[in-house]
Amino acid sequence: MQRYTWKELDETARRRVLERPATATSAERRDAVAKIIARVRADGDAALRSLTEELDGARVTGFRVPDAERKAAAGQLTASQRDVIRTAHDTLTRFHAETGRSELRLETVPGVECRRVVRPLERVGLYVPGGSAPLPSTTLMLGVPASLAGCDQVVLCTPPREDGSVDPAILYAAELCGISEIFTLGGAQAIAAMAFGTESVPGCDKLFGPGNSWVTEAKQQVALDPAGALADMPAGPSEVLVIADASASPVAVAADLLSQAEHGPDSQVILVAMDAAMAQQAMAEVDAQLQRLPRADIAGQALAQSRVFLAADRGEALDISNAYAPEHLIINTVDSEDWLDDVQHAGSVFLGPNTPESLGDYCSGTNHVLPTYGYARALGGLSVAEFQKSFTVQSATPAGLQRLGPVAITLAELEGLEAHANAVRVRLAELDREVANES
Repeated sequence: MQRYTWKELDETARRRVLERPATATSAERRDAVAKIIARVRADGDAALRSLTEELDGARVTGFRVPDAERKAAAGQLTASQRDVIRTAHDTLTRFHAETGRSELRLETVPGVECRRVVRPLERVGLYVPGGSAPLPSTTLMLGVPASLAGCDQVVLCTPPREDGSVDPAILYAAELCGISEIFTLGGAQAIAAMAFGTESVPGCDKLFGPGNSWVTEAKQQVALDPAGALADMPAGPSEVLVIADASASPVAVAADLLSQAEHGPDSQVILVAMDAAMAQQAMAEVDAQLQRLPRADIAGQALAQSRVFLAADRGEALDISNAYAPEHLIINTVDSEDWLDDVQHAGSVFLGPNTPESLGDYCSGTNHVLPTYGYARALGGLSVAEFQKSFTVQSATPAGLQRLGPVAITLAELEGLEAHANAVRVRLAELDREVANES
């Protein structure tokens, strides 16, 4: 990990050292994904069968997981495994129940009432990475808010294992979320199937979930097609920024950095240290702990493009964090709660020495589908609200129209839109005639 002292860097250098690794998608990959999408749109299930065999090495005839197999998944897990999945489901449900859009009804002026009405998205598609690394936690992160939003149809796709089956932990997590339409499909072909529909897979209005670069590229392409499906958020490599003072345990700091580095070779981890001795000890711990990790090679590649900054005080540390806008922000300081008001950009924040990022990944109750690559400057993490849409309603009484009608007429005239103004004038004229007739 490269080391810098923040106060010794000028503005140009600061921007440079906070840059993310390049994630450019090659023209070849874009073309390959486009061809996969075109095959699925043209040939439906037949294309899905051949692509699954070509790309996943699994022969699947019927993609939809039978109800009996779905319900039997619980029996393939131990009681302890079922308990922890249920616990994570319960904490997520408890927190996410409060994260939906709220309806609104108020009178903006006497006689004019405006409302916001909330409706669930009708058809949503969830993508859960699987295969050699099944992710029941992602099933919960997507399935819980979809369930709470009340979406009419929830479709879940996950890659098949070598024998063509779905991991039972994913099936059990989906069962807890009330998801019954589960398909053994992965990669760009799964995204295409959920976006456009096939004989077996229902088409969806919006797609959610993480994936590799092929999945990400497919989500971007189908979102640009008017006949396709919207995507949840742009995705980049996973990342964490740890702020630590002299009170932080170097062992814990190193463990937090490595827990994110093991995600992938393009992951990025950043340590902002307020104590040089602690930073040195933490880096020694990173080297020691790295040797014991099964994914040491992957984590090592991520560490090669990661950073350590020495910050003189809280202000400098927050300047670094807010400039970077991390997906995950860990504040491991003696007074971490006092820092929160000055955090401007972060996907999810972890306060204090006893709050590793792993809790948020699995079971604290917050969502682990978060903005990466600096998108935390403008986006938040996944919530029930992303599975809903809202529309506005307005209604005016005669008195309300008389109050606001002249405002609308004048604004329409300023914009040169006479028909807009006339739509108000004719109504006001009718009201005037009614008043005259009554008198």
